Amino acid sequence: MSVKIRLTRLGDKKSPFYRVVVSDSRKARDGEYIEKLGTYNPLVNPAEIKVDVERANYWLSNGAQPTETVKTILVKAGAIKESGKKTAPKTDKKKKESK
Repeated sequence: MSVKIRLTRLGDKKSPFYRVVVSDSRKARDGEYIEKLGTYNPLVNPAEIKVDVERANYWLSNGAQPTETVKTILVKAGAIKESGKKTAPKTDKKKKESK
C-alpha cells in the first residue's frame, strides 16, 4: 500500500478549505483517509495552516510521500526542513525550438 500525505477539498464553491490527510494513493481525493493531520485555509491572509507536526513526522518516517503542495505546507508548519535545491520550472521544449 502506497501512502500519501495530501489535501482533501472542503468548503463551498469558490471558497476552498482543505484538510491535510494521510490516505492510500489509490483512493479518491475526497474519499476515505487513514488519519487527519490538520487543516489549510488559503483564503485568509496569510494562509492559515494548522498541522500536527508530531504525527506528520511519524508518517514521513514510516514512508508516506507528501504531494508538492503538502510539502510546502509542512515546511511552513515546521514539520520538515526545506531542501537546499530548488527545482527549475518546467518549460515547453517545442516553444523554445520554434523561436
